[in-house]
Amino acid sequence: MKLDRFDRRLLNLVQDDADQTAERLAEQVALSPSAIQRRLRRLREAGVIQRHAAVLDPRQVGKPTFFLVSLQVERERPELLAQLRRWLAECAQVQQAFYVTGEADFVLVVATPDTEAFDALMLRLVAENPNVRRFTTNVALSLVKRGLAIAVAEDADD
Repeated sequence: MKLDRFDRRLLNLVQDDADQTAERLAEQVALSPSAIQRRLRRLREAGVIQRHAAVLDPRQVGKPTFFLVSLQVERERPELLAQLRRWLAECAQVQQAFYVTGEADFVLVVATPDTEAFDALMLRLVAENPNVRRFTTNVALSLVKRGLAIAVAEDADD
């Protein structure tokens, strides 16, 4: 999908706050509220905007512990990788999963209530995915920044 400067500006604004009204967005993009609504609908239908989500304050909802996990697999056979990818995608505690280059095959961001819950999750991961050779874990000591926003260049050619 080709994005013009209005689309790119709009994408940056809704990534920052998806609850803004069409009227408020229209003021910032210099389009009418109805044009904003049409563009947002088109961006959702095209899959550019995949979903809207609420970002919670971890301190307000039980202070989960965050873990950064590097996984190594035994074999990179397509069906074994597909099985692991499905497992990771369906696991609510896995917030993000990246298939990467380097020593690790996957890097995960995991949030659990505590280390005991993390340990149980990793035991389940290994038991249900025998292709996992090993994993290493880093425990996050504090949350410095968290987000999913992708900076969209607003001055790109139309």
